Amino acid sequence: MAKPQQSLEQVQEQRLQQRLNPQSVALGRMLEMSTPEFEDDVRRELDENPALEATDVPDESPAENDFSETAEELQRADFSDDEAPDYPASGRYSADNQSFDPVSIAVADGPTLMENLLTQLRDEFELTPDQRRIALHILGNLDSNGYMHRSLSSIADEVAIAEGIDVSDAEVKDVFRMVRQLDPPGIGAVDLRDCLLLQLDRKPKDVTVLTAREIIDRYFDLFSKKHFEKLQSHLGISRNQLAQALEYIHTLNPKPAAGLESVSTSDRTGHIVPDFVLSYDDATDSFTLSLTSRIPDLGLEATFNVEPENSESPAIRKADREADAFIRRKRESALDFIKLVKMRNNTLMTIGRAIVEWQHDFFTTGDRSDIKPMILKDISARTGLDLSVISRATAGKYILTTFGTYPLKLFFNERPDADTDVSAHKIMTVIKELVDAEDKSNPLSDRAINEALTNQGYELARRTVAKYRERLNIPVARLRKKI
Repeated sequence: MAKPQQSLEQVQEQRLQQRLNPQSVALGRMLEMSTPEFEDDVRRELDENPALEATDVPDESPAENDFSETAEELQRADFSDDEAPDYPASGRYSADNQSFDPVSIAVADGPTLMENLLTQLRDEFELTPDQRRIALHILGNLDSNGYMHRSLSSIADEVAIAEGIDVSDAEVKDVFRMVRQLDPPGIGAVDLRDCLLLQLDRKPKDVTVLTAREIIDRYFDLFSKKHFEKLQSHLGISRNQLAQALEYIHTLNPKPAAGLESVSTSDRTGHIVPDFVLSYDDATDSFTLSLTSRIPDLGLEATFNVEPENSESPAIRKADREADAFIRRKRESALDFIKLVKMRNNTLMTIGRAIVEWQHDFFTTGDRSDIKPMILKDISARTGLDLSVISRATAGKYILTTFGTYPLKLFFNERPDADTDVSAHKIMTVIKELVDAEDKSNPLSDRAINEALTNQGYELARRTVAKYRERLNIPVARLRKKI
C-alpha cells in the first residue's frame, strides 16, 4: 500500500487585528478615576517611585477656615452612578464665599437601630438571658426600615447554631411579639399591610380609624390599586367618610425605623467632589473651564535624570548592572506616568470643552429644558476621540457651574425621534407639567398625555411617553388617582 505523499505549501492571508497596548489600558483606567481617586493615585505613585518627584507642590497651608466647600458642593452620596441626581445651588456660585459653617450640617454620632431597640426592650420587659440572645438575633434580622423578612423558625435555627442553645419556635415568637410592641409602631412588620395594621392598632379607636383598619385588613388589594368606587361599595360608607379614612392612612409611616437609625457624622458629611469648575462671563458670553484636581507638576528626580552607563560592559560588576537596571526601569515608569497624567488632563479638558460648547444654552441659563439632544457620537465627531474613551471619561464625573453641580451624564440624552431637535429633557419637563396640572380624581393616561403633547407640537409614540413617565418616577394614571 502506497504511503500518502506529504506536501508543503505557502499560503498568504490578510488579517485585521486590534490590540490594546499597555499604555492605552492604563489611560483608560486613569480616565475612569474620579478626582479624589486620581489624586490618591498620583500620591501613591510619588510614594512608590523614587524617580518621580513633585516639581511644583501646590500651597496647601491651612487657612483660618480650611473648610472651604460651598453648601451646594456638600451632598449625601447615597445614589447609583448611572442615575446620579444633580444638586442645584440656592444661588450663584462664588469662589470666594467663606460663609459656610460646617457645624451647621454636622450631627453627633448616636445609637444605632439595634441599640435603640435593645434599650427599649431592656426598659420595658424583663428578659431572661435566653430571651436576650433571641432578641439580638431578631433585631439583627430587621432591615433598615424595621421590617422582618425571615421566618421565625429560621431564626430559631440560627440561635441554636450560633448560641448553642435549643429554642422553640414558640419562644422566638414570644420575643418577636415583644419587639412588635416597641416604638415607633410598625417595628417588626412582615410587610407593608402588617406595618400599617400595627400602627392602626395603637391609635385611639374612632370611626375614621376603624374604617381605615378595615380597609387595610380586608380590602388592602383594592386600596393599593386605588379602586375607590369598589371600596366605597364594599364598606357601605359615603364618599366623604372614605376620603377621611384614606387621608388618615396616608399619615401612617411605611418605614417606621427610618427615623431611628442614627447616621454618623462621616456618612452625613459625604459629598460630591466636582471634577470640573465652569465660570461664565456675562459681558463676553464666554466660559472658563478648569479641572479641580490639585496635583503638583511632575518631573524626574535629579539622580534619575541621567541615562545610566551601558550595563553590558564586562568591566561593570553585577551589582552595578542591577542598580542600572533598577534606575532605568524606575525612570521609564516615571516618564510613562507623567505622560499618562498629561494625556488624562488633556482628554478630560477636550471632552469638557466640547460638552460646554454643545450645551451652551443650558450653562448660560441653568434651565433643563435648554439641554440639547447629545449622544456620545456627537462629542466623538467634535473631538475625534473614540466612543469608549468619552464614555469612560464622563462616567462618574461632575461639573460645578454657577447654578449647581451636575453629573456629565445628565447632558447625554437622545432625541425622541430622528426628525426633531427637541431633547428628552424638554419632553420630560412638559410631561411633568401636564401631570402636575391634571385633575387628580381623573388623572391623565399615557394616551391622554400623548395627545396633549401632540397638541403642543411634540409628535411621539405612546410607548415613548410611557418610557419618559417611568424615568420621571411618575406612576401610571390608576396609581395617581385621588378621591
